[in-house]
Amino acid sequence: MADKIIRRKVEPKVLKGFRDYPPEEEIARQKLIETARQIYERHGFLPLQTPALEYAETLLGGDYTSDNLKELFGFRGPDEVDMALRYEFTVSLARFVAGNPELALPFRRYQYGTVWRVDKPGPGRYREFMQCDFDMVGTSSMLADAEIIAVMVEVMSGLGIKNFAVKYSNRKILNGLAQYAGIPSEKVMDVFRVIDKLEKQGEEAVRLELGPGRVDKSGDKIPGLYLNEKQIDQLLTFLNIALIKSDDPLNDAIAMLGDIDIARSGIEELREVQKYLKEMRVPDEKTNVDITIVRGLGYYTGPVYETTLLDLPEYGSVFSGGRYDNLIERFSNKSVPATGSSFGVDRMLAALIELKAIALRKATSDVLVTTMDKSRLNDYIAIVNEIRSAGINAEIFLGETKNLNKQLKYADRVGIPLAIIAGSNEFDSGTVTIKDLRAGAEVARGLSDREEWLKAENIQTTIKRTEMFSFIRELLKKP
Repeated sequence: MADKIIRRKVEPKVLKGFRDYPPEEEIARQKLIETARQIYERHGFLPLQTPALEYAETLLGGDYTSDNLKELFGFRGPDEVDMALRYEFTVSLARFVAGNPELALPFRRYQYGTVWRVDKPGPGRYREFMQCDFDMVGTSSMLADAEIIAVMVEVMSGLGIKNFAVKYSNRKILNGLAQYAGIPSEKVMDVFRVIDKLEKQGEEAVRLELGPGRVDKSGDKIPGLYLNEKQIDQLLTFLNIALIKSDDPLNDAIAMLGDIDIARSGIEELREVQKYLKEMRVPDEKTNVDITIVRGLGYYTGPVYETTLLDLPEYGSVFSGGRYDNLIERFSNKSVPATGSSFGVDRMLAALIELKAIALRKATSDVLVTTMDKSRLNDYIAIVNEIRSAGINAEIFLGETKNLNKQLKYADRVGIPLAIIAGSNEFDSGTVTIKDLRAGAEVARGLSDREEWLKAENIQTTIKRTEMFSFIRELLKKP
């Protein structure tokens, strides 16, 4: 007799930095995305999907190195070419536009899906996550930037978030500040990265990091940029003026940077955006100019935007973006202006859950058809078919038990609000009994005696089978 092969059991574990999404979270994610999708399409944005894998040079530029490739989930593919999983959608959009010169411009597009980043995992930080973007390509009009902001406000409101603010600025103002302070071009992005920490780390930490460096709370040495004292003072003086909530922060910017052409251009563009937002009737209390906004990505060239949750400031920016007029030139000699914004679906969902702005449901079915008599399965199938044909989500109980209480416990456990109960009496009389499990749970909380619970009103009703659709719809309208 051959020896029995013993197979090693595989531990059911998930890769570090990755996670599963149980049904209640995935249902909520889909609802979130659907809300955003409807708003994007209301404004004429078109759906686009691009491959998860791209050529490494598409994502990193033609002069990438093997070290750059290690910063992504990159590898040598089966065709002996370097490739990597996308870390965002904007570069893929730029590649798509450049590769389709017949595309009608301006091109409004939205896209949602999974992206991957080789970041250090931590609380709320994963290597795989979902983003939802929308962009406008082929227009340099500031009305496009104003519409991006308007859509951001509409999405936040549509998600049920009441206390938020979309702040916006212009990268040209900070470029003008760098010019004013005499920052060498090779250090400009590093300076932006440091001053972006001002609100979180405080002025002293930023001053040290712009200068000789500092030691953080964990004892790690953070290298400095070695700017001189005059440069540091000029940067921080402007930022401190900007942080003071004045009636017109753009006037404050003009007072200090008005002689710098690029800064003045950025200020004029923001004036245009303000005018268009007013004409589009975007609520004043939902948007404001904040000229300290940096945005870390180096390809931003004009207006930039960030959305903060006033009740959850620790979440930071949850919906952000900006104008990137030079990115498509990576793939084409033709200059094509573009602007857009993006939010992380998982972070936004976590915020909605914490704000109680979205309900978590474990079921997609609204009705469970119970099966007490297995010899009448054909009748139960007919009932569930009728309910589904009426456009109501329903499932038939397919477990082994005939026990009605256990079947109702299943429905309650997975969050199905209504149950259809039918036995020989109901079939003979052409009726069904509809049980509202939500009402039953509420009544059960206030009653200790089971007999009282069974007699309680509004828990279950027996009606004619022909009337069950309208009755179910009315019940489902109740919260």
